[in-house]
Order: sequence, then C-alpha cells, then structure tokens
Amino acid sequence: MTRMLNSTAAFGVVAALIAQPLAADMVTELGDGEGQLNIVAWPGYIERGETMAEFDWVTGFEEATGCMVNVKTANTSDEMVALMNEGGFDLVTASGDASLRMVAGNRVQPVNTALIPSWDTIDDRLKQAPWHYVDGKNYCTPYMWGPNILMYNTAVFGDSPPTSWNVVFEPTTLPDGESNEGRVQAYDGPIHIADAALYLMTHQPELGIESPYELNQDQYDAALDLLRVQRTLVSRYWHDAFIQIDDFKNEGMAASGSWPFQRNLLQGDGAPIASVFPEEGVTGWADTTMMHADSANPNCAYMWMEHTLSSNLMSDLSVWFGANPAVPAACTDGRGMQTAEGCTANGFDNFEQVRFWTTPVTQCESQGECVPYYRWVSDYIGVIGGR
Repeated sequence: MTRMLNSTAAFGVVAALIAQPLAADMVTELGDGEGQLNIVAWPGYIERGETMAEFDWVTGFEEATGCMVNVKTANTSDEMVALMNEGGFDLVTASGDASLRMVAGNRVQPVNTALIPSWDTIDDRLKQAPWHYVDGKNYCTPYMWGPNILMYNTAVFGDSPPTSWNVVFEPTTLPDGESNEGRVQAYDGPIHIADAALYLMTHQPELGIESPYELNQDQYDAALDLLRVQRTLVSRYWHDAFIQIDDFKNEGMAASGSWPFQRNLLQGDGAPIASVFPEEGVTGWADTTMMHADSANPNCAYMWMEHTLSSNLMSDLSVWFGANPAVPAACTDGRGMQTAEGCTANGFDNFEQVRFWTTPVTQCESQGECVPYYRWVSDYIGVIGGR
C-alpha cells in the first residue's frame, strides 16, 4: 500500500507541472511573526529534542520568535513536491531533484537574501548552485549537503569491507560465504536510476555516460536493465529511514545505499554498521530551505531561514545527520558539537566528487536530448513492479 501511495504521489508531481500558476512576488520587507510556521522536511532535519535531548533547534526559536513550528515529514522528493502542490505549507527542505520542479511549477518563490542577515556566511559553493539558482534568481537558503553512502553490516563483511556498489547491484557471494540475494535494499525513488547510471559509468564506459542525470535512450535502457537485475536481489525498497534502521537491526540486511543519518543512529545503538564511498563514486544531495509561493506565514518563514544559518545550529545538525553544514564556520568556530575533523570525515573537502541530485530534463547539457523525469517516474515504478 505504501509503495502504491508513493507511486500515485509521483504521478501527481508530474501532472502538476502541466498546469502552472503564476509565480509569486519576492518578499521585500518583514514584519512581526504570524505565530506559526508549517514545514515539510526530511526525517531528522528539524529536531526539537524528542529523539535525543541534546539535538533541539526548534524550542529556542519558538521562544525567541513566538512562531510555533509544525513539521510534516516526507520520505521522498516526490512526496515533498506533492505536498507543496497541495499547499498549506510555508517551507520545504528540498533536495535538488525536487527544487527545480517546484521552481518550474511556480510552487516556490524567490528568496530575498537582503532579508537574511547571515547570508554572507553561506558556503560560496552553494550560493548559486544550478539546482536552485534559476534565471538570476535565488530560490532557497542552503541547509546542508552530503553523500548517499554504501552502508554495510560489519558482521557480514568482517575485515573485507565492500569497495564497489556491485554488492547491491549484481549477484555475488558476500564475505560471510552467503549470497547477497534477499539481503540488500535499494532506494524507493526514481532518482535511484542515477545510482545505476553512476555504476555503469565505471563498468560500461562504452555507453559514454557523462552525467548520471543526463541519459539518452540507450544509456537509460542500460540503467533500467541493471535495476531489473537488482530487483532480484532486493528485499525491500526503502524510503522511510527508520524502517531501514529496523531492517538492519532485525532483518539481517547486509548492505544498502543509505544516508549518514541511518548509519549514525545504528552506530549509536551499538549495531555492527559502517559505511564507505565505493570506487565508482557517489550521488548526493545539497538540501535547501525553499519558501512556498503562497506562504501564509512569510515573516516566520524568513525568521526560520535566518535561524538555520546560526553556526551552532549548523554545527549540531552536521553532527546529528553526519552531513556538511551550509555555513563553513560551523566546522571550526566551536559554537556547536562539530569539529574540523568531523567535517573532513563527512566529506566537506570532497564537494566536487559528489554527483548531486538534480531533475532530469529533455534538453540536457552533455548531449542533445535526454530522457526526462516523468519517464524516470513511470519506468522505475515498472521496475519495482517486476516489469
């Protein structure tokens, strides 16, 4: 049932791009807070101390501003886009495979950076990134970024950690002597096609793939064929981080693509878990806070965007999620839990090596015509369904 709901949401996302409302005007001045703020967010992104008491960046904001924060968790970018299309939210923590769709659909409004005092503290690598900076307009406040890691069970791999994504894409015998069939997982989202394409860039170079998000028909077909092989190995297509955590604890999972968030929580619980950057490289996400075109609480929204750039929040968020802050000072200024060594371990210096999520479009830079995202949506549903 969950997978069908996700699929329906994905089709709704594509359909919503057909009928586009007029773009909203950018806010030019701020007033008093409206008293509430409604946010769509990834799991673990907006904590108020309920999971672990030391991670709380909501309570202080509410006390200081009077803006009460309500969070709706979404487990995929398609869910986020669908929720923003429905309306009723002020902000969304969007990844690059969602942000351009919301810009194109006029579901978000440009951000007036002059109204965000801490804007200049943001990492210059993120300020005009192509997944949110469109036609000279900025549509977000950067939040954090990180890789899609290969997470594995150290009890299975022992002294031979995986070096390749092949352990989740192709039939193989794992170091414990058992097959990987039924012991691996894959991400339940069309953007996972890019992970297959990234793998093929190394293992089938004759395909000529230059970007995992820009695939011609032959390249795309090869990625789908690989995913059909993976389908025979996968025990679950995951989209809920906490269900994946439970599967690695209790269902004998050996390996999967994952986020640092799951790895950190599992390691914190003493589970035999580690992660690697495989030799083929990684995809990743550079997530942002975007403002709904019809936000009912714009003053609270701008207060929140400024709040998220405080280096102590960025520092603690980086430790909590195992990702990299949008404000580099959060790695070194000692105002939070993060350290320079921690940011290095999270890949802060490897920005150029991450293939960040972005929305596949028909007219692409690396070649004349590519398979667009709506095809990714329908075809990935088919792969999961065994077609």
